[in-house]
Amino acid sequence: MATCAAPAPAPAAAAAAGAGTRSSRRSAPTRTSPIPAASPGPVSCQLCSARWPELPSLRSTNPSPPSPVPSSQPFFRPLEPRVFDDDDPVDRTPRALRDDQHRGASADGGAVALTTHCECSALARDASTDDFAVLVHARAPGMAGAVGAAAPARAPQDLVTVLDVSGSMVGTKLELLKQAMGFVIDNLEPRDRLCVVSFSSGANRLMRLARMSDAGKNLARRAVQSLAAGGGTNIGEALRRAAKVFDERMHRNTVASVVLLSDGQDTYTVPRRGRYGGRDANYDALVPPSFAYTGAGGRYAPVHTFGFGTDHDAAAMHTIAEATGGTFSFIEDEAMQDAFAQCIGGLLSVTVQELRLDIACVHPGVRLRAVKSGSYGSHIDADGRSASVDVGELYADEERRFLLFLHVPRARPADDDDDDTHLVRVACAYRDTATGRGKNVAGEEDAKVRRPWGPVTSERSVEVERERVRVEATDGIAAARYIAKEAYTCRYDCPKYN
Repeated sequence: MATCAAPAPAPAAAAAAGAGTRSSRRSAPTRTSPIPAASPGPVSCQLCSARWPELPSLRSTNPSPPSPVPSSQPFFRPLEPRVFDDDDPVDRTPRALRDDQHRGASADGGAVALTTHCECSALARDASTDDFAVLVHARAPGMAGAVGAAAPARAPQDLVTVLDVSGSMVGTKLELLKQAMGFVIDNLEPRDRLCVVSFSSGANRLMRLARMSDAGKNLARRAVQSLAAGGGTNIGEALRRAAKVFDERMHRNTVASVVLLSDGQDTYTVPRRGRYGGRDANYDALVPPSFAYTGAGGRYAPVHTFGFGTDHDAAAMHTIAEATGGTFSFIEDEAMQDAFAQCIGGLLSVTVQELRLDIACVHPGVRLRAVKSGSYGSHIDADGRSASVDVGELYADEERRFLLFLHVPRARPADDDDDDTHLVRVACAYRDTATGRGKNVAGEEDAKVRRPWGPVTSERSVEVERERVRVEATDGIAAARYIAKEAYTCRYDCPKYN
């Protein structure tokens, strides 16, 4: 029988040890018996009855304080794989189409609706202009069906939630975050997949990209309940971890999105000169290259950012959302679940993907001078006769407006029999997320303007003027920001001011 290790016994002790019998060993105390306090003279081992000349000390010669154990230890902290290719397979089971989807469009407008508005209804026949404005309005189809009809099919979602658990999130904020995440989990369907990433001074993937079956939802709830606050705020590392999840997944759902929530300011990634939060903060460094929206059609994975409370970095959150094609929202402490509900409701209602608008001039003398498309990529052909705008995704009932500026010539003598000049024709192509099929839609009618003889008095379009003012204000703000940034950088670098 193996015995426990003990110091070599002295001769007298060895003799005493040799006198031990089996009966004495059978009567030895069990493992649960306490070890007696140190006392002079030989002592029997409580496990094997070997005789020790003295009881070894139970204290280390170099004592060190025990490692602190968090009061809310996570349910697991698995070692992250080197490659995040452990995502669950997607559900490729086709859904049955409703009757209206077999027809290609639903009764409530199951296709993208395209309309145009001219800046005025009439232009004198002998007049020409280089900046005639035409507004193109695109609206995505809704998801609501007829009363009593089954819920419409929607595209399955790959969602990564990136959650701030820095020290400032301790207490009520963290509990509100857990409640809001519970709402998100409850509203995902088995075809959706979810991954949870938490971050403070570093970032951790708490669970793989898992399908939201009953087992997957239980896994997600356990991951959320394991969250504990502490540490700094490393938004850049958190987004890089989310990008790694999407970049290395083995399977892909139709729609992919990221939800980022933070109540603080990144203290690790953003290089700054001067005081913390200076004007020259390079917030673009927070955005992983694969997340950057290039305006080439589809948004790879838009990051929808939520600034929680009054101490968050609004400039950083806005930059991240704008650079990835997402949205930025400010939420009060008590309104987190409502804000998440609105965002998730939108994410789960993506009805249009890879939307491209095509604009073609109709009258031979009309030319496209400019397309005001904001952050969406646009292209005008060299001859100015056609243009395109890459829009990407649209949620149910989401609207987009684009302002065109045209050269409209004088009416030709050949046009004497025509009272109108047809300006542009608008069409679009996109993929319907419910069916996975491509669609092509033409606008309701050409944009046209009346060409009467003599002086013209006509009302200007309210829709066009509103969009013109918005575009001018946006361009002015962008120019002011650029000038302010350049002036600040120049002053900081100039030896005269240092």
